Parts: sequence; structure tokens; C-alpha cells
Amino acid sequence: MMKVVLLGAAGRDFHNFNMVFRDNPRYRVVAFTAAQIPEIEGRLYPAELAGDLYPEGIPILPEEDLPRIISRERVDLVVFCYSDVSHVEVMHKASLVMAKGAHFMLLGARRTMLQSRKPVLSVCAVRTGCGKSPTTRRICTILEKHSLKPVVVRHPMPYGDLVQQVVQRFSVYEDFKKHHCTIEEREEYEPLVDMGVTVFAGVDYGKVLKQAEEEGDIIIWDGGNNDTPFFEPLIHMVLFDPHRAGHERLYTPGETNMLMADVAVIGKVDTASPEKVEEVRRNIHEHAPAAEIVLAASPVTVEDPEAIAGKRVLVVEDGPTLTHGEMSFGAGTIAARKFGASELVDPHPFAVGSMQEVLRRYPHIRRQLPAMGYSDHQIEDLRQTIEATPCDLVLMGTPSHLNQLLSLKKPSMAVAYRYEDHGDPTLEEVLLRRLEAQGIINGEPS
Repeated sequence: MMKVVLLGAAGRDFHNFNMVFRDNPRYRVVAFTAAQIPEIEGRLYPAELAGDLYPEGIPILPEEDLPRIISRERVDLVVFCYSDVSHVEVMHKASLVMAKGAHFMLLGARRTMLQSRKPVLSVCAVRTGCGKSPTTRRICTILEKHSLKPVVVRHPMPYGDLVQQVVQRFSVYEDFKKHHCTIEEREEYEPLVDMGVTVFAGVDYGKVLKQAEEEGDIIIWDGGNNDTPFFEPLIHMVLFDPHRAGHERLYTPGETNMLMADVAVIGKVDTASPEKVEEVRRNIHEHAPAAEIVLAASPVTVEDPEAIAGKRVLVVEDGPTLTHGEMSFGAGTIAARKFGASELVDPHPFAVGSMQEVLRRYPHIRRQLPAMGYSDHQIEDLRQTIEATPCDLVLMGTPSHLNQLLSLKKPSMAVAYRYEDHGDPTLEEVLLRRLEAQGIINGEPS
């Protein structure tokens, strides 16, 4: 029997466990480790979910304890199970594991995909923050226009009580409270629920898939970070970001997504340089020549542009895009510059509690505040940081209704952004042509 540790971040690791290790007597999983997301270690993967081989559950420990875990438990195999990590960093982890005497493994993408009895469209990316969410929303609109009911299944974010989060269904705002959603979850779910689209997530994606299949004609897999799909897709769409040109070959498992892509969507062409767009296009042609390329823009809008002109603005951006996505700006920053803000106020001197640690840990973040909210006290630290920062206006560059959640006293304004085609072929043309070829849909783009 091989003793195993799964390196994770509360998502892909649990899925890999369910797919490969849960009921397999050849292996004994002695621990999960946790990284990327704060305060998710120190828990237990519960016996109710772990199966008959683990009557006491499985501990979830900090990744920094990995060398001690390998030595103490005499671990044979360490399996890497999270996403948006540079190839170099993955090999640093592998080198550490091998130096301690254990094997290092990544599971094959298709080995961990479930088969659905409904058609699956996957929306994935080469990095965090490429624009998956607005693309998913656009696809939902296209499908509904052609009398297909989409159901979105979102990449897992189970940061709370895992037993209560086995299958999560979101169709009304009360569901966010019911499932104690973090800010990161609300950023993904709220815009879809606003459209009337039901979203599923959870821990056990076999059970998630069964429920989703009961409700939709077609399932959209909305990926997290740059992870590969949990369901076998009929059409695999992959987002590329020309602001980070070249990253499509440098990050795990984003490069895998590129190599598997049926449709490659180069987004943000309205704000990236033509040279960077062309660099991404060349990389796709060279390394994924079968992928059909679609160009897209991500225009930003605000309710009152004149209220931004000449103002000192605090920009609050989507958290993961800035943190492990390594972007130094997002939709809020673009809107501030577009509509004439006089200054982007630096929040660093005014950061409170856990927000100080976030800004220290990610030094590339300069004059933005990531919308971190993985716990009640972190949400409160975020609120206090915003209130303490001297500014005329807070620009919320996150798709969640963050100003309502935080009950801010300062004036604030939400930044909206959407998917927009940029030339031919359009996303609708490509999608409908492929669905028609499979006999799933009939008709022409309107």
C-alpha cells in the first residue's frame, strides 16, 4: 500500500481524491495539504465524504509542513492537485518531494474527467483572470436564444463545512447566505443568478453532475483559475490574456488547457497592445494548431462616468486575479483610467488586519485592493481598510455586489464588464456551427 499526500487548495485535490484514491485499497491518503487560500488548513476531510477506508477522515495540513509530513508518515507519493502555478514552481515542489525520498505526480487531465449524459461546454483558461466569467455569461445568452436551457457548474470553492457543501445549488440570493458564500464565490455566482441561470458547485462532482443533468439541456463547465475541466467536454473553450502574453506556456495546468483547446478565445484585445495579441496568436498556431481562434474585448462600463472624472479613487479588484493571477490591475483600474480619475489612492498605508498580510504577500499589487473575503473577519478587515483609505470614491471592479455586502459609508460605484466579439468569427458563429455539427442545435446566428 502506497502512502499518499495530496497537495491542494480545497477543490481539485478533493476531486482527484474522489476520482482516483477514495475507494482504492492500493493507496492510503495520509493528508491533504492546503495552499493559495487563507485559513483552509487545520480542517478535516470528513469521514462522511472520505469513504469506508477512512473512518476517521483525513487531516488537511499547511503545505509548509510537507517535508515533516513526508518524513513522519513515510510517504511514498505526493500528488500535485492545484492550479495556476508556474512550471518552475511546480518543479521546485517536485524537487523537494524527491529529495525527501517520495515520488511526485500530476494526474492526467482526462483521467479525472467525469462523463455526462448531457452535452458539456467547458470554459477554461491559461491563467486566472482571463475573462472566463463574462464568456460563460455570453454563452448562456446564446444558448437561451436558441431554446436550450444552460446550467452552469462552477469549479469548487468549498472553504466551509465540507459535509454541508457536498452539492450546492444557487438560483436565488438566499442561497448565498444558506451556503455561507465567500466574496470569491459571490463574484462568480451573482451575475449568473441575476441572469436567471442556475449554478451548481460543491465537493463531490459525481453528485453535482447528476443534479445538474436533471435541470439543464446543456452543461457549461465554468473553470476556476487555469484548471482543466472535471467533466469531459464536447467543446473545450480556452481563454488567453494578451496582457500576460507567453504565460500560456509557463503555467500549470494552463498549458494543458491550451494544448487541448477546440476554441481559443483571445480576450482583452481592446486594452492589450496589438503586438501582444499577435504573440498569443502565434503561440496558439504553433502549439495548438487545431484550435479555432476567436478575438474578444472586455469593455467596462459604470453607471455615472462623470462621477469618476477628477476624483481620488480607491480601486477594489477581483481578488484571485490580483493575487495568484499575478495581475497588477483589473476592470476597476481600467475604468478609473478610462473615465478620468485624478489619482488611484494607494491602500497600503491604511490596510487593516489580514489585508496587511495580503498586500505584503503580493508585492506586485501597487494601488489596488484585492476583494479578499474568505472569512467574516477578513470581510471586516476589507471593509475597515476601505473606510480608512482617504478617497473621494470607491470603484468596485468585482462582479459581486460588494458595496451592499460591506454596507460602506463611503460613496462607491460598481464597474461592469462583459464579453464582446472583436471581428470574425464571432463566438456565436463558432459555437453554433459546432453544436449543429453534433446535432444538438439547428439554426443560424441572429
